[in-house]
Amino acid sequence: MRGFTAAALAAIGATFLAAAPEAAQISGAGATFPYPIYAKWAEAYKAKTGVAMNYQSIGSGGGIKQIESKTVDFGASDMPLKPQDLEKAGLLQFPMIMGGEVAVLNLKGVAPGTLKLDGKALAGIYLGKIAKWNDPALQKLNPGLALPDQAIAVIHRSDGSGTTFIFTDYLSKVSPEWSDSVGASTAVGWPVGLGGKGNEGVAALVGRTAGAIGYVEYAYAKQNNLAYALLANKSGAYNQPDAASFQAAAANADWRSAKDFDLLLTDQPGAASWPITGASFILMHRQQAKPATAKQVLDFFDWCYRHGQSLAAELDYVPMPASVVDLVEAGWKTQITGPDGKPVWTGPGS
Repeated sequence: MRGFTAAALAAIGATFLAAAPEAAQISGAGATFPYPIYAKWAEAYKAKTGVAMNYQSIGSGGGIKQIESKTVDFGASDMPLKPQDLEKAGLLQFPMIMGGEVAVLNLKGVAPGTLKLDGKALAGIYLGKIAKWNDPALQKLNPGLALPDQAIAVIHRSDGSGTTFIFTDYLSKVSPEWSDSVGASTAVGWPVGLGGKGNEGVAALVGRTAGAIGYVEYAYAKQNNLAYALLANKSGAYNQPDAASFQAAAANADWRSAKDFDLLLTDQPGAASWPITGASFILMHRQQAKPATAKQVLDFFDWCYRHGQSLAAELDYVPMPASVVDLVEAGWKTQITGPDGKPVWTGPGS
């Protein structure tokens, strides 16, 4: 795997775990979608405050399980939980960051952003109905490319994954056949393909498999130097995957009206939009047995909201708008409490 090498991952892990004896440590687990930016934020925050953040990039399904069992201070999921599920588990949910997913390729002679796909073709590949790169449907979309007579090696996630939920939610919106036969979830019955664990595993598997296609959060494609396809949006336009097209997809998101921030950003209208855009969410218990630790977690996320924008932009993530941050933090002040019923966080520096 290029970019996120074993040594680099070990170094990041050491950054998360190593702390001076007097320093505090907070813990989280879950989605791999936001892991690159969480790693950068954790490093910068520790340098500023001495507080370390141990984040396990294990997939949204694992993060939900760990926060429900209270083995971590927060969970992370790219699939928003439904209000009834949040209530049952005693959890609060809030969006932390937005970004986009891309189809990544290992196709000799095809540079990043030169192959074009639409939703129907992408669904056809993952349904196993388009099995070769020189299939007429792909040649029609790419008249200027010499596509090889080569089998398509389909790569998908093997673990419960919010990245998979976003991807399959998109496919369900653009392909009635996909919606009827496979559907959208964190784990589905894949018609074809090989599985990789995490965005990291999918990126690595695509990188070493000739003729492969997979789906990852854009930061993984960027940091691993993987080629990616351009994807037709709802207006039929082919845009580059970047902060501008992700922001365009999120522009009309009505977070204020979405109960418990249960909102999806796939297949949004607008000529400038990227079609597979999503948010990543944080999960915390409403009642905290350790209010001081909960306050440290919220202090960290407040810092990320207010001071982490430039780091997010470097990796083409889209920070949450200030109006959404204000809405989220208003919820922290009233809905996350200690054993005495008092709020654990009352504002920055509280």
